[in-house]
Amino acid sequence: MSLNRFAYLGPEATFTEAALLSFLDSRNLRADASTHPMRNAPSALDSVLEGDCDAAVVPIENSLEGGVPATIDALTENGRLQIIAEVVVPVRFALAVKPGTTREEISSFGSHPHGEAQVRAFMNEYFPEAVYLPTSSTAAAARDLANDAGDHIAAVCPALAAQRYGLEVVAEDIGDRKDAVTRFVVVTRPGPLPAPTGADKTTIVAALRSDRAGSLLELLEQFSSRGINMSRIESRPTGDGLGLYQFSIDLLGHIHEARMAEALQGVHRAALKLHFLGSYPSSDGAVVPIDPTTTDESFAAAADWLEQTLGA
Repeated sequence: MSLNRFAYLGPEATFTEAALLSFLDSRNLRADASTHPMRNAPSALDSVLEGDCDAAVVPIENSLEGGVPATIDALTENGRLQIIAEVVVPVRFALAVKPGTTREEISSFGSHPHGEAQVRAFMNEYFPEAVYLPTSSTAAAARDLANDAGDHIAAVCPALAAQRYGLEVVAEDIGDRKDAVTRFVVVTRPGPLPAPTGADKTTIVAALRSDRAGSLLELLEQFSSRGINMSRIESRPTGDGLGLYQFSIDLLGHIHEARMAEALQGVHRAALKLHFLGSYPSSDGAVVPIDPTTTDESFAAAADWLEQTLGA
């Protein structure tokens, strides 16, 4: 699949753009790629569906705040897109000002509310008198400061944004949690799946048939009985009535593995609806441990036994 035009959740210089650039570098695509910031995740995904872009990069999970509902819902609603890769980006915030601004002059700062929440301890300790002014995004805080479009004196933003808009970094890596990361997915129109690597994830969305007791357990048993681990599960309302939910799930493994294929067939029987959103390499490259009883060879041996038994 040829990938040249990339949409991403904008504006420019966000963590999403950093994730896109990381992906392009990993595939040696940056020289020939065009990148297009979009207003929101649905717009980015729609640009792929409509053929305006070849792929979109959107955030799907944050280590501190969990899943990103806008992305999960948009992927579920169109049902005609495929995840081909994931990128994990460390969430590192910088405090930036216009060149020549002194620390003593920082009486206010701008950032997205999620950004402000993650640097609160730092700002309270070193700039306790600075007033927080919300902005539409962390990158927008840097852009508006550089363009004199806001009232804030400093911006809490990604280092990429400070660099892009010609700001001076007063302090680096000011987040309260140094291990915070955000996971992004690269989404295309349906096509050939990435080959299994042994270190893969599969993403699905499954809707329960009803809210009766045991419905979710019945679905999850399809995985546990075949030794498949989940790395994420998020519940989202189906919109069809109170108490009716669908679940966005990341599974460790690839649909080309017998255990995963059989489990998803079981989910298809148990669920009201099942959306397969892709099998793709895990960003960390960690090989998924497989119990000897759930390897492809063990499933093949069981199938051979059944065939021999029926043919006896």
